[in-house]
Amino acid sequence: MEILLDTANIEKIQSLQKVLPLHGITTNPSILKQEGEINFFTHLRKIRNIIGLDQTLHVQVTATTSEKMIKEAQAILKAIDPSIYIKIPVTLEGLKAIKALKKQGVNITATAIYTKLQGFLAIAANADYLAPYYNRMETLGTHSKSVFESLQREIERTNSQSKLLGASYKTIEQINNTFDAGAQAITVSPDLIEQLLSSNTIIKAVEDFQKDWTTIHGVQTIDELLS
Repeated sequence: MEILLDTANIEKIQSLQKVLPLHGITTNPSILKQEGEINFFTHLRKIRNIIGLDQTLHVQVTATTSEKMIKEAQAILKAIDPSIYIKIPVTLEGLKAIKALKKQGVNITATAIYTKLQGFLAIAANADYLAPYYNRMETLGTHSKSVFESLQREIERTNSQSKLLGASYKTIEQINNTFDAGAQAITVSPDLIEQLLSSNTIIKAVEDFQKDWTTIHGVQTIDELLS
């Protein structure tokens, strides 16, 4: 299981890096926009410095033609580092760029996947990660878990090295369904992670444990019992 953060917020990354077994960071133009007026390459280098080279960093191109996508990808790799995963939407031009960049040995995350066919084509193009949009598919009336299951079967059938990287989540149940469908990874917003780990039921359980402890031991903590 790989957990990635879908954010470009430096403070959130630094904070959750201490908490989670993070595998990496995913970004896109919309996520970067939330950070205000930043220097694109400088900001991404800061993220790389925080997470190191052991974790993956996914950066999306903005061009709509394959030729320009390839140029943008090369610029990103040159300015940051060659281990970056280039995010490319699965369109006609995107698939052309994916195939060309894979021949150059570039790491690719195929993104903006809404359908099984997009995923099948990305697998055939040897994308390293596939990022189907779980919540957005559900909003469109698509059975998202079924899409993930079909894509995972295709990965296994073809002995592909592609991995499913679930994206676009609004609920914890959607994340659970993604892993139940066989996906290897998810990318999730810091807010959803924080919501999960600070839910009222968890807080209530911790408070009950503390109450039961103090009933017997008062304010003395476990480590203080040795004093």
